[in-house]
Amino acid sequence: MDAALALSRENQVKPMGVSHESIAMTLCHIYMADRIWYKRTVDPGLDMPPWNVNFPLDKLVVDWQDIQNRWEAWAESLPDDADLNRVIAFKRLNGDSAEAPLSQIVLHVVNHGTLHRGQVVAMLRQLGVKPPTTDFIGYVLELKAAAKAQ
Repeated sequence: MDAALALSRENQVKPMGVSHESIAMTLCHIYMADRIWYKRTVDPGLDMPPWNVNFPLDKLVVDWQDIQNRWEAWAESLPDDADLNRVIAFKRLNGDSAEAPLSQIVLHVVNHGTLHRGQVVAMLRQLGVKPPTTDFIGYVLELKAAAKAQ
């Protein structure tokens, strides 16, 4: 998000021919998927904005942090891993009924975000911007270093 926010609005929404066309729309897509899966699995009462909305990135960063906090609080509240075997019934965006174990849905959410963040990295490179690292191990090492510094 920091790399995307540092871009001009023109470059945030520039059609790139990748993923969901622009950096902004691809990031919005990841956010909306995170939100819809949270609604399907944890909080059916969660309001959903229209699916293909191009949020301004400064608003998106706030809303995305909220849904991330919700996912983290939910994960921390699980009494044990047994809940991950629970089968979730849901409607796909095309209206078809489907179901999957919660563990597969959580893996899907992570995998889906990883795919599209990689596409955002490619778009940043096309714009001549050096993207931040998105490697998981880099993230873990960064957290570890920050904890030591405290």
